[in-house]
Amino acid sequence: MIDNQLLLIIVVFIAFICEYADATIEMGYGTTLTPILLLMGFEPLAVVQSVLIGQIAGGAIGGFFHYKLGNVNLEYRSNDSKVIILLSGFGTIGAVIAVFCAIKLPSNVLTIYVGIMVLVIGIIILIKRNHQMKLNWYGLSIIAIISAFNKGISGGGYGPLITGGQLVSGRKVKNAVGSTTIAELFVCIVAFVLYIIFNRELILGLVLATSIGSIAAAPFAAYTVKKVKAKNLKLLIGIIIIILGVLTLINVF
Repeated sequence: MIDNQLLLIIVVFIAFICEYADATIEMGYGTTLTPILLLMGFEPLAVVQSVLIGQIAGGAIGGFFHYKLGNVNLEYRSNDSKVIILLSGFGTIGAVIAVFCAIKLPSNVLTIYVGIMVLVIGIIILIKRNHQMKLNWYGLSIIAIISAFNKGISGGGYGPLITGGQLVSGRKVKNAVGSTTIAELFVCIVAFVLYIIFNRELILGLVLATSIGSIAAAPFAAYTVKKVKAKNLKLLIGIIIIILGVLTLINVF
């Protein structure tokens, strides 16, 4: 049996890997970390809240470095600023709905939803990784609500939809990733504050572990976006996410 300290050290390492992947290609943090923590035996709501606070910590640092390295333009009326405002605004709606649904749902139902959502997202990543299509601002607004709902109820499922929606609409990779990182930060803050007000189920050690791993990874990820093309990682992330989705569902039954 793994003792608690070793378990949390493992969580720090896993959070580091997940945040690095997430902040590099904007997919894989909550979508990967949530099912892993569920498989490790943590309760769903405690997992979601820990993943959210870890994403807040990593997102704040990552957003700063994305800005400093020129991956995102935060000047007034820039296209990146408009996208961030749109994603944050509509994302707040999705996050509020998600938190109240999560509080009312039994833990098994929430775990099943996470498993199905993770599995579906993994499949979509593989199918759509090279697909190009036209996406308007209205479509991006709808995706923002759905993605934030996924984030608020499960801790994952935000980056793949939001970043993918921007990429297929023609936005550059580094701008899409930087914008998503900053918008996701605001969505996570809204969801986390609501959980604290209405249903606090924090495990302090788990919160610290996810936060430490996320903060440590964020600067490296922002630099990678600046210097390296991470396109080939999408295939690997998609396969890993599908496996985690299947394992999560198997673990429920």
